[in-house]
Amino acid sequence: MTGKTVHAGCRTAAEAVLWTMEAPTTSAAEPSRLPRRLGLFSAVAVLVGSTIGSGIFRSPAGIADKLPGPLPLLSVWLFGGIFVLCGALTLAEVSSAFPATGGLYVFIREAWGRRAAFLFGWSELLLIRAASLGAISTTFAEYLFRVMGHEPSVEPYATYVHWVAALAIALTATFNYIGLKWGSLVQNLTTVAKYGGLLFIVIVAIALGLPHTGGHFTPAVPPGSFSLAPFGLALISVLWAYDGWEDVSLVGGEVKDGRRTLPRAIIIGTVAVIAIYALANLAYLSVLDVETIRHSRLVAADVAFKVIGSPGVVFVAVTVMLSTFGTLNGSIMTAPRIFFAMADDRLLFKQIAAVHPRFQTPYVAIVLNAAIGVAFVLTRGFEQLADQFVIAIVPFLALAVAAVFVLRRRPGYDTSFRVPGYPVVPLIFIASTVALLLNALIDKSSRVATLGVFLGILLGIPVYAFITRRMGSSGGPSRDESVAVNS
Repeated sequence: MTGKTVHAGCRTAAEAVLWTMEAPTTSAAEPSRLPRRLGLFSAVAVLVGSTIGSGIFRSPAGIADKLPGPLPLLSVWLFGGIFVLCGALTLAEVSSAFPATGGLYVFIREAWGRRAAFLFGWSELLLIRAASLGAISTTFAEYLFRVMGHEPSVEPYATYVHWVAALAIALTATFNYIGLKWGSLVQNLTTVAKYGGLLFIVIVAIALGLPHTGGHFTPAVPPGSFSLAPFGLALISVLWAYDGWEDVSLVGGEVKDGRRTLPRAIIIGTVAVIAIYALANLAYLSVLDVETIRHSRLVAADVAFKVIGSPGVVFVAVTVMLSTFGTLNGSIMTAPRIFFAMADDRLLFKQIAAVHPRFQTPYVAIVLNAAIGVAFVLTRGFEQLADQFVIAIVPFLALAVAAVFVLRRRPGYDTSFRVPGYPVVPLIFIASTVALLLNALIDKSSRVATLGVFLGILLGIPVYAFITRRMGSSGGPSRDESVAVNS
């Protein structure tokens, strides 16, 4: 896309999604210490590949159980998509000002200070990312065994799942250790495969299944199928399926022409995910009724089996396997950049900010992230892992989005894209986040787990105090990420 700089208060709807193609201004910051090698396609692949994992295949059953009606089921996916799009449009603006390694960490630090940024990194290190790696790799291992004709819930395969998941983490860590180009290649290939596979399921379901069944869209709202508390809990499951849309910002310091490429990648990738998720749910309801979806462990496989038989089940299993492997690779690619940025800010051991002299990767941070992920996957089950990281990330996404209000008031805040509908769009995201967290606290079934996550986050406060005293890191931000990086 091309166009002139978009100015707040003087833009049309079409102009709202255009951004400047003018030559960037020179920044006082030094270039990122990690080379910029990711183009637009690869950046979009990082977002799409990190987001589409197993959620769209596994979560519809739990959502249908909470909202057992076609319209409530579709509406929560629509609301989740709007929620994510509001966040994505806002982060597209902030990322154009700070296309820096660490992404969300940098946005939070610049707006809210080093303590808040540390709590985000602390939570990512011990609560969010390791649990996410464990959940994704476990799902990959389960479907690998299914493709091989074994039932992963039965011993000895139930034990083998943990070890295969650990090996998958180690393998993807190796790809990203030996160079961004290898990690990016794996990401590009698996993203094309998973998006194409999911699109094929959609086409088959609508073209072959819908004419036979007529669809299962009525009654739209059966009695007892909708209330606010279950809707809020269902939304958490939807957001788990969307988790990863923000991850491309973490490799912002390695994106070519980051000021213009990052906003494009965030918007294009997020819209692509929202579209395929909406189509997938319409396809599921075209073939299966809500009651069947409620009891389905893998909805897409049941849809494929009903339409094209056993080959469809194998196809879906392979698609899920490739999908989760790609998501795992994306997570291993992006998350270590948070810890790299923290170490550059002297909030972790300085060795974690080391760049490999040959491969030009944050190799120590990659090894650290992979090691914690392996430890989690060898000691915990899928449900424990999946439930943990959903709530933990939401407060920090709200802080990163709210950063736009602080940064817009600062002199020198230079962006190539402005969020349309400001301030309404970021406020929608923030208000929805607050409502989601309050609902998780009020509901008895999620209250204890939510309080436990908050406690884990708050434990980072004394750790931050200890580190700043011990390492003498009370100074300003790192040398190469302290101001907007224009490249």
